[in-house]
Amino acid sequence: MAFELSSPSFKGGQSIPRRYTCEGEDLSPPLHWTVPPATTKSYVIIADDPDAPTGTWVHWVIYNLPLDLRGLTEGIPAEDHLPNGAMQGLNDFNRIGYGGPCPPPGKPHRYYFTLYVLDVVLNLKPGATKRQVLEACQGHVLAEAQLMGTFSR
Repeated sequence: MAFELSSPSFKGGQSIPRRYTCEGEDLSPPLHWTVPPATTKSYVIIADDPDAPTGTWVHWVIYNLPLDLRGLTEGIPAEDHLPNGAMQGLNDFNRIGYGGPCPPPGKPHRYYFTLYVLDVVLNLKPGATKRQVLEACQGHVLAEAQLMGTFSR
């Protein structure tokens, strides 16, 4: 069975509800994933927008999510350390935690939520960038899944 990432709030390829964007409450959306490989030690989620005018814009970096999780509730607090042991990195808004879709007016942008299943817990401090997290993941990705939603203003 394929490893999958989904959200009860939007289906792949559909519009991300306003509450999860800068025009709404700017909450992180709820996410769910299927059972990972047996050797999983942690998860990473990176959300980004490849359609941003300045190049790919990073909206969320969250890592060292515990292996017993099968999802995240909406509205993960913008804290560098979470009670479950996970850590959040710096997004391209220069903030810790989730920053929702906020494209310039025009055509819809695509927002990719990518979940990486790792065979290690990353040795990174809170506030790491997407680049730092992906470099630390090299050679440790057991599986990955992606959910893409769109948003326009």
